[in-house]
Amino acid sequence: MVFAVANDPSVVSTGTVVSVRGAVVDVSFEGCSLPPVNTALIVGWDNPEALVLEVHSHLDLATVRGVALQATAGLARGTKVHATGAPISVPVGDAVLGRLLDVTGTIRDRGPALPLDTPRRGIHNAPPSLEEETSSTAVFETGIKVIDLLTPLAQGGKAAMFGGAGVGKTVLVMELIHAMVEKYQGISVFAGIGERSREGHELLTDMQGSGVLARTVLVYGQMNEPPGARWRVPLTALTIAEYFRDQKHQNVLLLMDNVFRFVQAGSEVSSLLGRLPSRVGYQPTLATEVASLEERIASVAGAAVTAIQAVYVPADDFTDPAVTAISSHMDSIIMLSRGLAAEGFYPAIDPLASSSVLLDPLVVGEEHYVIAGRVREALARFKDLQDIIALLGAEELGASDRLIVKRARRLQRFLSQPFMVTEAFTGTPGRSVARADTLKGCRAILDGETDDWEESSLYMIGTLEEARQKEAAAA
Repeated sequence: MVFAVANDPSVVSTGTVVSVRGAVVDVSFEGCSLPPVNTALIVGWDNPEALVLEVHSHLDLATVRGVALQATAGLARGTKVHATGAPISVPVGDAVLGRLLDVTGTIRDRGPALPLDTPRRGIHNAPPSLEEETSSTAVFETGIKVIDLLTPLAQGGKAAMFGGAGVGKTVLVMELIHAMVEKYQGISVFAGIGERSREGHELLTDMQGSGVLARTVLVYGQMNEPPGARWRVPLTALTIAEYFRDQKHQNVLLLMDNVFRFVQAGSEVSSLLGRLPSRVGYQPTLATEVASLEERIASVAGAAVTAIQAVYVPADDFTDPAVTAISSHMDSIIMLSRGLAAEGFYPAIDPLASSSVLLDPLVVGEEHYVIAGRVREALARFKDLQDIIALLGAEELGASDRLIVKRARRLQRFLSQPFMVTEAFTGTPGRSVARADTLKGCRAILDGETDDWEESSLYMIGTLEEARQKEAAAA
């Protein structure tokens, strides 16, 4: 399918490979016009797998340097390369719903080929102008208690989940896909950036089983693929989302797992291109690359793109340059805590480190704002007292502090929640909780209604009514 591009009348010139260094390929176009930066080159080799290069820079009057989007094993000097004169284009529209694509838009789910009249769109597009962009303060309810209470998401906003390895980022993303597709009948586009093949297969199988695949597009650039594929796959997913936003005027949920792998792939490409590294070994163009991706995620009148991104935090260092570069573009920041995960509180969201611009009385209402503030206050005081409790025991605290600790421990347990996607492993049915029920439960705990209940009655439940039934059954 990709080789058809070489016979297209838009082809401007033909060159030859002069050097191959991993994913970086230099191509000479002696006596021809040089193809522009960010346009596609098609390698005319005899391998069954197509090889696409993207022009990255002009080295001299006759040579360009390109980044390969597929493996270059077997590529030799002198191989013919055809310039298309156009950016990499990917299929968009209703035909790609329910399908799995790679970075160049090739179908990878072993299903039927796309119709020949499927529209295509280049992956490099400018963000909407400031006049076109709209901002929304509509709250995007997820059914996850701790998110809806303390870090509400904006419809048409950007949220990121930051966490180290093994604290539940991918599970949280999968749960959000379930919640969003059920509650909001829009389109979902999932970008798997540098994911393990096992995780990609699990997600595809899970979506097929749950019936949400028909409204979802999956775009993968996996861990075993060259850095060029992982570097460009978010742009492919974003291009598909932009088409539904601009041409179909539909709301889109864009999920990316994991944006750190995008930065990592950019760093690999930067090293292969011979650039001197910047802070902590990252590419000197880190801020520009992140901004060029994040600024395209925007809403226009009549259609919103809501982005939820998982971000790996290397060595649990939240001051890492990649983490700070990504967080500066976010409306809601969800921090995942290894300490909470170790204690068995899932989702392991740190209620004190997480934040949202929507947690404002003018947006969520006075009642929600006050309850969220009281919850944070109780949990913060509990955290301050933990060293004293560890050394001397809770009995040495004053009466008011003992009461705060009692209620904070109950709040911690109430904000845990079983997920739909983990039901097969835990045997506990997943729960989705309305924001009103979350507020009602937190208010009851803060007001002392549950002071005499067992803490275990509030652990891994949905609403407070469920805890009441557990408490009654235990009695």
